[in-house]
Amino acid sequence: MLSLSAACAAASALGDSRVRMNPDDPAPPEPRQIEDARLMRRIAEGDREAFGALYDRFSRPLYATALRILNDASEAEDLLQDVFLALWEKAGDFEPGRGTAFSWAVTFTRNRAIDRIRMRRRRAELLDQSAPADIGYADDSGPDSADQAASSEQSSLVRSAMASLPPEQRAALELAFFSGLTQQEIAARLSEPLGTVKARIRRGLIRLRDLVAFRP
Repeated sequence: MLSLSAACAAASALGDSRVRMNPDDPAPPEPRQIEDARLMRRIAEGDREAFGALYDRFSRPLYATALRILNDASEAEDLLQDVFLALWEKAGDFEPGRGTAFSWAVTFTRNRAIDRIRMRRRRAELLDQSAPADIGYADDSGPDSADQAASSEQSSLVRSAMASLPPEQRAALELAFFSGLTQQEIAARLSEPLGTVKARIRRGLIRLRDLVAFRP
């Protein structure tokens, strides 16, 4: 017969088992998650070796995430470098109690990839709004030979007008519309304040339209 003490012990063990099997209880962190969090703490202290280890652990899946969203291998590679730079700079902001280091890095990657897609759309909108057909950027489908000749002539006018712009305006416009850089990227490339770059692009577009409009 089971003794009273043994029965109590069995009941206690059963109770503990039920508590541990409750699906509402958070699962204990896995060894990999614990190591990731430890690396983040070391990175926050400026440990470059830990940063290299984290890069080895995260780079492939983060690149895959960026590529899936951007659908451009080169842009995904650039984004990956941006993400790891942010992880280096913001490692001290990581809070293990709010999620894993990997999920935090994935969130960084997704948000920045989505931001890049939005920048693409803003560039397209800027092109539509600030560089309409009167300066040769219209996208006409199925032009006839007369339209093609006019378009070629218009393009020549635009190239000539671009050459006559002040060098700083021309450089900003070329980076914006021919290299596909955002205004922030242009500011970084030219080592100029963002406001200065915006003003140059705006003045350059206005001058382009004026030059083309008054050509005979």
